Amino acid sequence: MATYAALVHWTRAARLWQGQSLTVEAHQGFAHAAGTGFGVPTGLGVSLMPLKHPYEAAMQARSLAVSTGHPVLAGFGPGRPDLQRAMRGEAYASPLTAAEEYVTVVRGLLQGRQLDFSGEYFHCEGALPPSPAPEVQVGLGVLRPGMARLAGRVADAAITWLTPASYLRETVLPALREGAGAAGRPVPRVVAMVPMALPLPDLDVEAVVVAGSGSHMAAPHYADMLRRAGVDVGSGDPLVDARSLLEGGAFLGGEVDELVEQISDFWNSGVDEVVINLTGVAQVRGPQAAMEQIKTIVTALSGTEGTR
Repeated sequence: MATYAALVHWTRAARLWQGQSLTVEAHQGFAHAAGTGFGVPTGLGVSLMPLKHPYEAAMQARSLAVSTGHPVLAGFGPGRPDLQRAMRGEAYASPLTAAEEYVTVVRGLLQGRQLDFSGEYFHCEGALPPSPAPEVQVGLGVLRPGMARLAGRVADAAITWLTPASYLRETVLPALREGAGAAGRPVPRVVAMVPMALPLPDLDVEAVVVAGSGSHMAAPHYADMLRRAGVDVGSGDPLVDARSLLEGGAFLGGEVDELVEQISDFWNSGVDEVVINLTGVAQVRGPQAAMEQIKTIVTALSGTEGTR
């Protein structure tokens, strides 16, 4: 973790991101990196709601901002129905309602409010003790228009994963703007977590896609989003589905100049922050290989016009 934090510290990379981890909890990993001398802005994309009460989620996010001395973007999502059942005894009848309640409580606590909130899924009476801290923003994991409209109404950011730039431009951003307009508030920032890979010796890129995104391709809510985006992942053959992800722009593969061009397409589509995700490379060749590829991509992006 400290090595990746150092890369953010020493390069133009804006923030260190991590998804939900059941091995080393993300907040603790980031705090460890700060303890080694590399406190950097961080992003959680996304923490799964069934694992934490929203009061603890707000407390953990603010604690991270205090520990690192930098802003935090804390993203949350309801997770899959099987996880919801495993943690709660039953799935959320309405994931949208659950997500709205969760974000409402977390944002209210982080804004220093005294809450007396009782919803269908979450209850919270109380407030966080006052404490100076860098800014903590709250994001929602977004795949489809319903959650995008909700993020527009209640969140600081919409955080996507495996979503092609064209789908963001044509589907997610219009829904996000619709939600924000209905609530009379500014349009939230859009963060696109984008899996990608440079070529690896003696390994087809499809194998890297399967290693990094195979479980997502098999999940019904991701499969539905990808079909909406024109990416067919229903072949039953993971390698064929991996090729569909590559062709549809959900997973970026190619030489570094090709990746730079494809990443620029996300910015040109209205995305505010692109997260370079090398999970597949790390899975098949280890974290050092992923680090080398990240450095190559960040260096190439730093030399382009309009880099954000």
